[in-house]
Amino acid sequence: MDSKQSLANKIYYETNAEAWRSGRELPPEASEWSVLTAEPGGVDYVETNLGDKTALWVQPKLAARDRVMLYVHGGGYVGGSIWTHRKMVGHLAKAVGCYALIVTYDYSFQSKFPRQIEQVVTAFEWLAEQGIGPEHTIGAGDSAGAGLIIAAAMKLRDAGRPLPAALLSISGWHDLSASGLSYDANREKDAFFQKATVDMLAAQVLGGADARNPFASPIFADLNGLPPICLQAGEDETLLDDSRVLADRAKAAGVEVRLEVFPGMLHSFQMMAGRAPEADDAIERFAQWVRPKLGLTGAAAARGESHEVA
Repeated sequence: MDSKQSLANKIYYETNAEAWRSGRELPPEASEWSVLTAEPGGVDYVETNLGDKTALWVQPKLAARDRVMLYVHGGGYVGGSIWTHRKMVGHLAKAVGCYALIVTYDYSFQSKFPRQIEQVVTAFEWLAEQGIGPEHTIGAGDSAGAGLIIAAAMKLRDAGRPLPAALLSISGWHDLSASGLSYDANREKDAFFQKATVDMLAAQVLGGADARNPFASPIFADLNGLPPICLQAGEDETLLDDSRVLADRAKAAGVEVRLEVFPGMLHSFQMMAGRAPEADDAIERFAQWVRPKLGLTGAAAARGESHEVA
């Protein structure tokens, strides 16, 4: 059963959905995504320039400075930022024991696909220029950011470039064609991410490109040769099949895959880190899975490949 604390995520999306469809402004208490997340404590945040964007270093005390998680925020290509996600990424980095770099990209009104993928590839290359080896780098993201992380890894692979040690997808948007059966199965549970809304957001960033292009929708891609992937999703979100199908196709391509589906949870519920036990549990599960892949000690290796989380 989902906890009382986790209801904040559901209320947030329901409030946003009502405001979106009525054309009314959000109330102040629901206008800032980051209010869902508790301050992690013991984490410093330092801005840096990365191309024409501002990126944010997330530096937990006692973390390994030479192990870095490149994090790409979600927001449907119309919202989200390094600041909305800084606290949640702080929790992630603390749990793993590494530094993180939160990067951003053009919103859909600024440029169209595939510009955003190119910007994430540039971020990986920038990290390498700072002396952080790919074997000491992981890629992570939520929603649109997770889709960009997978697509950027595909670009690096195709260019013959070294790949990060592992990838994390949180409620990944991996199918801009919205073909998943979970759009119907979870329609009554997921107030915000209705198919019409997702189709509209996809059309804005695609700018006429084919939604089934493998870099726009990695579920249609050749996933051979990608690094190990951990996918986390909420059982009640309409985008659930994006993660399930990507996991199936990656596994069929010989990629090491871990899929975790959390009962009663909605999109990007990890944003409730420090407030809801489900979010903290998800973050700890990922940390235990990824630490050995970064050569970090003190965590047990992950067990199993795919399961529903009780």
